[in-house]
Amino acid sequence: MNRFFSIAFMLLATAFGYGQKKPLDHSVYDGWESITQKQLSNDGTAIFYQIAPQEGDKKLVIDQLKTKVNTQFYRGEHAVFTADSKYMIFAIKPFYQDIKAVKNKKKKEDELAKDSLGIFNLNTQSLVKLPGVKSFKVPEKAGTTLAYLLEKEKDTTQTKKAKSTKKDDKNQPLLLVVRNLETAVEEHIANVSAYYFDDMGHYLVYVTANPTPKKKEDDQKEDEKQGEVSAEVQTVESPTTTEKENYGVYALHIKTGKTTQLFQGEGKFSQFSFDTAGKQMVFTYTEDDEKALVKSYTIYHSTLPNQAKVLLSSQGNGMPKEWGIVENHSPQFSKNGKRLYFGIAPNPVPKDTTLIADDHAIVDIWHYKEDYLQPQQLVNLEKDLKRSYLATVDLTKTTQIVPLADETSNRTTWVDEGNASFVFQTSDFGRRVERQWNIAGYTSYYTVDVQTGKRKEICKDLSGTASVSPKGTAVVYYNSQEANWYHYEVKTGKTKQLNAGLSVSFAEEEFDMPDLPDAYGIKGWSDNDESVFIGDRYDIWEFYLKGNKAARMITNGYGRKNKIKFDLIQLDKEKKSFDKKSYTLATAFNEVTKEGGYFEINLAKQQDPAQILLENYSGFASLSKAKDANVYALIKGNFTQSNDLYVGEKLDQTTRLSQLNPQQQNYNWGTNELVHWTTPNGYEATGVLFKPEDFDPTKKYPMIVYFYEKLSDNLHRYEAPAPTPSRLNIPYFVSNGYIVFTPDISYTDGFPGKAAEEFINSGVDFLKENYWVNGDKIGIQGQSWGGYQVTHLVTVTDRYAAAWAGAPVANMTSAYGGIRWATGMSRQFQYEKTQSRIGKTLWEGYDLYIENSPLFQVPAITTPLVIMHNDNDGAVPWYQGIEMFMAMRRLEKPVWMLNYNGDEHNLMKRQNRKDIQIRQQQFFDYYLKDAQAPVWMVRGVPAVLKGKDWGFDLTNERI
Repeated sequence: MNRFFSIAFMLLATAFGYGQKKPLDHSVYDGWESITQKQLSNDGTAIFYQIAPQEGDKKLVIDQLKTKVNTQFYRGEHAVFTADSKYMIFAIKPFYQDIKAVKNKKKKEDELAKDSLGIFNLNTQSLVKLPGVKSFKVPEKAGTTLAYLLEKEKDTTQTKKAKSTKKDDKNQPLLLVVRNLETAVEEHIANVSAYYFDDMGHYLVYVTANPTPKKKEDDQKEDEKQGEVSAEVQTVESPTTTEKENYGVYALHIKTGKTTQLFQGEGKFSQFSFDTAGKQMVFTYTEDDEKALVKSYTIYHSTLPNQAKVLLSSQGNGMPKEWGIVENHSPQFSKNGKRLYFGIAPNPVPKDTTLIADDHAIVDIWHYKEDYLQPQQLVNLEKDLKRSYLATVDLTKTTQIVPLADETSNRTTWVDEGNASFVFQTSDFGRRVERQWNIAGYTSYYTVDVQTGKRKEICKDLSGTASVSPKGTAVVYYNSQEANWYHYEVKTGKTKQLNAGLSVSFAEEEFDMPDLPDAYGIKGWSDNDESVFIGDRYDIWEFYLKGNKAARMITNGYGRKNKIKFDLIQLDKEKKSFDKKSYTLATAFNEVTKEGGYFEINLAKQQDPAQILLENYSGFASLSKAKDANVYALIKGNFTQSNDLYVGEKLDQTTRLSQLNPQQQNYNWGTNELVHWTTPNGYEATGVLFKPEDFDPTKKYPMIVYFYEKLSDNLHRYEAPAPTPSRLNIPYFVSNGYIVFTPDISYTDGFPGKAAEEFINSGVDFLKENYWVNGDKIGIQGQSWGGYQVTHLVTVTDRYAAAWAGAPVANMTSAYGGIRWATGMSRQFQYEKTQSRIGKTLWEGYDLYIENSPLFQVPAITTPLVIMHNDNDGAVPWYQGIEMFMAMRRLEKPVWMLNYNGDEHNLMKRQNRKDIQIRQQQFFDYYLKDAQAPVWMVRGVPAVLKGKDWGFDLTNERI
């Protein structure tokens, strides 16, 4: 009898064990999936999407919506539909492990399998696979032609030594294959180095070049001197004159199959561009040697299929003195094909190659009147060397070059897709130095006549933003100092205030930094520039740009009444405005419930928006639509449901196509909910509380508090278990028996530390009133600005049993004068105007800088602290972490510092992300769960063991 009960108990225990969901562990990350690419076919009958694990081989899936046929292609990437919706073309990549082996130098590059090409016929469900394809292209808007380059075949006749002398052949000419997708007939073209379709698929333009240029005599002699040229290797001479005539630029007319040589000769061809109709083409050309220190570029033009002729040269009429055409700016036709826009720049200063490096100084000279700091100049050096300025030429008249911009301008953009008589230009010239402390700065706006290059000022030194209407009849701008919107009429030069007489605020109502608040922004324009749509906090207003009609609220006050924010959606990327005679979609976000969804707005009438759906999901901004059909696709999820793909003809009747991460049901996941409380000073506060799925209110749980500005709007966002850049891995900790709390924080100028105390501490105290919160086992974690708040809190309270700060500022007095090395910018603006919220200079607000610097309060710390601060941090100088560590170390307070060598402000290297997840878990488990301590916490990891022992082993020793 006893034996029976014993067996029965064992079976019951086993069954109960299998019924239990297991906690997440660090091994699950790599296989967790997400959708990284999606596209509907133009006719809406099919959609493809790519499923990518965090680490491993990706999978391409195509769903044919009418036949409900689902087909999967492993390692499929870079997919496109043909314009006629009949084919899907994609690359088939090598195995991830093989690519990784090459990167880790466990395999050689030539041992790696090359990409294959997949051609999937949607009608017949047949797949054609073509091996060794380097790249492929199809016309974007029409045609049934595919072009692809084949990889160079491995030369098995070369000796090992001879192979080592070969230069990189990445850009060497290859075999181009042009394939008719309907007939499968192919044409092979040898020695092609580049190829381009016009959007309509009328022409395929390609460049041919000599595949084996003659070696220079000096290189030949050097090879012979080194004994590295095998007797089996023949030096290939340059082609004969007859052969040279075959090199150049060709145009293949797809319909007739006729090929025309557009340009004869060798050189470097780049920046090929077609007009909208596919009837004209330009390219940039230089015959200068690749190693030439300064090159001269020419733009050639062809009215297809006629021979290309010189259109513009650096010596052309109108070119500024000592300026020239640049290669790094792609020439672009206006939409009507009558004008060409291109880039020019001052001629570069060649480097003196005769100088010996050891014979002269290498020095950066910082000058107080320079527009940009030296570190900023150095960060942007490569970009500045390639910088160009917009110029134009009227193709219907002469080849007179009209410069439209120079070094005083910041940005110049064409208007009405290049058809307008002017371009739109911004400039902060003369106000650039002060961006060191006033990052928003002041910007002047201009129109520039495309015929004369003459500037006309719209507004000078504006603190705010300006936008030009799609047709170019108006410029609408926001003045932050006044919190007003204005309309500038381009034809007359007259300006009027748009929101005159309206009491509603168009400035951000909850802005809490010591600067002028931004506007909620322009939401769109109506056709023919009749009006502009501008948002307040919730609703959208229409302001008329023609006539004297009064402004109207197109959302009828529904947004503010229901605390719902609206944004208009334009799903056709070719449309620049909204048709007022039709309905339009708008995204919606409920500030109270954090639900998202879509409404329909009648632009012709002032009435309440019609709700389509409003759900406890996120991801609604991912909406896309088939070009020629009413079929919609979006990716959505929430905290408990993985982000999946939904498709349908109606947004409230979509079908879920993907079923990502089914393994999640095997793990103890979590739930989340909004929490509301009142702070000591009477502020209404909000946060999010995460609980384990198997939460038991009769048990006590350790709690980790994570914060960064305001996070509650992310209530319904899916959080995949992943090794994070250094913030808290919420799903992991919740799954492993913690509760996690993320409070929102609002600020008062000058007192960011006290704001953290006001909102974070009061939220923690509110939750501690619940039996299930173990008030003695609460930890805090934050990264960057959150890291600063962690270090501040441990100096003013002993509420927390453990603290983890990533990249914190410890000393605002030294950080104020530092550099954000990733951008080269001064850090002063951050303290005076933005996130650090002091609102004063160091000498004006010295006491505030001291009060808000944790370093000066280190003796009060009783909480164990881990600091992560990396030596390549481009946002917060890593010496900030060092200052904090050194102070706590001297006072013998428990502190650790992690420096992931060469990594950035937020960890970029996946191996480091995995490492920090383990260390965070071990740290919090020790202090909040009384678990064993790891060796790295007890004894550290000496430099002699670096790379040999990571200190993860657990020990019974206590700290």
